[in-house]
Amino acid sequence: MTGFLSEDFLLSNDAARHLYHQFAVSQPILDYHCHLSPQDISRNRRFRNLWEIWLEGDHYKWRALRANGVAENYITGDRTPYEKFLAWARTVPYTLRNPLYHWTHLELQRYFGISDLLDEASAPRIWERANAVLAEKLTAHAVLQKFHVKVVCTTDDPTDDLQHHQKIATSNLATRVFPTFRPDRALAIGAPEFLPWLEQLSKAANVDIPDLSAFLEALGARHDFFHSLGCRLSDHGLDHCYATPCSDREAAAIFAKARAGRSISADERTQFASFMMLFFGRLDANKRWTKQLHLGAMRNVNSAARRKLGADAGYDSIGDFAQGRHLAAYLDVLAQENALPQMIVYNVNPKDTFQFATVIGCFQEGEKPGKLQYGSAWWFLDQKQGITAQIDALSNTGLLSRFIGMVTDSRSFMSYPRHEYFRRVVCDILGQDVMRGDLPNDDALLGSLIQGICYENAKQYLELPAGGVGEPQ
Repeated sequence: MTGFLSEDFLLSNDAARHLYHQFAVSQPILDYHCHLSPQDISRNRRFRNLWEIWLEGDHYKWRALRANGVAENYITGDRTPYEKFLAWARTVPYTLRNPLYHWTHLELQRYFGISDLLDEASAPRIWERANAVLAEKLTAHAVLQKFHVKVVCTTDDPTDDLQHHQKIATSNLATRVFPTFRPDRALAIGAPEFLPWLEQLSKAANVDIPDLSAFLEALGARHDFFHSLGCRLSDHGLDHCYATPCSDREAAAIFAKARAGRSISADERTQFASFMMLFFGRLDANKRWTKQLHLGAMRNVNSAARRKLGADAGYDSIGDFAQGRHLAAYLDVLAQENALPQMIVYNVNPKDTFQFATVIGCFQEGEKPGKLQYGSAWWFLDQKQGITAQIDALSNTGLLSRFIGMVTDSRSFMSYPRHEYFRRVVCDILGQDVMRGDLPNDDALLGSLIQGICYENAKQYLELPAGGVGEPQ
């Protein structure tokens, strides 16, 4: 029997253990999609206590706390950081077989050298030990250095002035930090927040926006600005892809209605979103960016909680949207225009796993290996079962050897052990194949595969600037 979280954690056989320790463990991290705060990085935030770095914005843990009957004031409310931490400590023993149990203890071990199991009894000494490490050395920059993070790509609205990215670029931080262009608010035509956001865009781009033409000009200007600061990725978080035909004239009329404060129908919103998604696809293709599509989440489903806490507070679920037809139609239009950018597509509903893996296979092009990527297991699927399913689907329908690997997709500086977790699962899958004779026991062959998935494939695929922000590759 293997001990809990030993050096062979998740590695069920000798081949898996050899592959992980020989080829995966030393690989650096290229975190090409996350939600870390650029401000925290630019200021090299020093966390005052374990709650700040660990629980302040972790929706996974918030959901578990609620499921355990913990009152909201111990989660997002006015209780002290220590009281909130104690609520989490009491909850952890109830998370057995949830990946949070693994992640929690991996994080305690890897960040603070703490191997104790967290519960109500161990909480006081764990709080003191972890806080001592935080006070002495574990700043935001120190975390990136400790986990050998080569690159971080944050997620940023087109209206962001990117001042923190500019500051990071002139600092001595060894990790390169780039923005990612996330223009989803441009699709929200007719929503209450659309017109206020339009004013923000106008100021950021220094462009008056009376009509659709000026709107597109302003977004193009922001796209250029992001590019000048090293951005090479965009991202969209959508329920499904949009590909309803919409002419320039129709889009202009819909924009004019919204600009005048008139009501926009559901069909018009879909048409306009489709028009804008093609516009953004063309922008990305023109600059050789990578577009990311995060598809399938059903967001903010608890209306009462949203009114009380706002959006994105942990009240999202897996959605059941029609995906394949919409995604294929979107890719098809761009491919017909010779304007298909390289793209990473993520799904959150496990029923869509093989569908996503096969749709992207219809649009691979000879200009670049793995031009369309089936993204790593995302959100509710980024645990052992979901990672395994994603690897199996990609292996059976595409080329695992061209896969660009894991991202944290996290707001927390405590999430970097997720890369270790992912790498252990991958090596265990390959090790089981070797032990069954399904793959050759060949270090050169398998070592190259593992190093590619861990780091090298993403480095080659994304073509991020090699120097400082704004420098040529």
